[in-house]
Amino acid sequence: MNQQFNEKTFDALTSKVPQVTLMFWIIKILATTVGETGGDALSMTLNLGYAMSSLIFLTFFVITLIVQVSSRRYHPFAYWAVVVATTTVGTTMSDYLDRTLALGYVKSSIMLFIGVLIVLFIWRSVTKQIKFENITSRTDETFYWLTILVSNTLGTALGDFTASTTGLGFERGALVFAGLIALVAAAHFWLKKFPPSALFWSAYVLTRPLGATLGDTLTKSHTEGGLALGRFTSSFVMGAFMVVGILWTSRKQKKGSEQ
Repeated sequence: MNQQFNEKTFDALTSKVPQVTLMFWIIKILATTVGETGGDALSMTLNLGYAMSSLIFLTFFVITLIVQVSSRRYHPFAYWAVVVATTTVGTTMSDYLDRTLALGYVKSSIMLFIGVLIVLFIWRSVTKQIKFENITSRTDETFYWLTILVSNTLGTALGDFTASTTGLGFERGALVFAGLIALVAAAHFWLKKFPPSALFWSAYVLTRPLGATLGDTLTKSHTEGGLALGRFTSSFVMGAFMVVGILWTSRKQKKGSEQ
């Protein structure tokens, strides 16, 4: 028993990802919202275009990923910086596929969904399991971030498809994805037969279109069904909430470890 406890403690200490709690999901939704508003700020407000914005955010992603992967333990701001990078590059890459290449929301969503399944299938084939906690090996960490990058790109396309193509609008689109996340949470608490990793990655994918529709609700014009708050302002406000959440979580976990 003591040996088993020590092994679990060691895994928790060396894991490169945070514990999955309610605050984790709140920060994740804030990060996806920042990704939507921040990506649109460069591509639309600054008029850099989807291709140039994607290159800028891809560079940001590579830099933050190098910092994250090279570290030997979990650093909250390094971790969430990579998440924000995947949401911003996911936003502009999805818009590039949908609009510049004219694939449309349906085709790009299907293509990216298949991409997520392929990454998870290869991950499962290589390591014999798909993880979301206690990421300690370089192989698992590589697949972890690749899954997040593709899933966040998929989420942008799904959010735009739900809000625009189906005619639901941004607010009702956000409610749809919030409801789907609630169903996944219900399955986690009451239907124990579902694999935890499948539920986690399902929720992870769904939080991206939720953040995308929330971001569009904040920034789109009144005629488009939004609040017209401005992309840079919304990005800074959501980013500030993220920082507060990260600091609060880190302080709480530090107190817990000292007790």
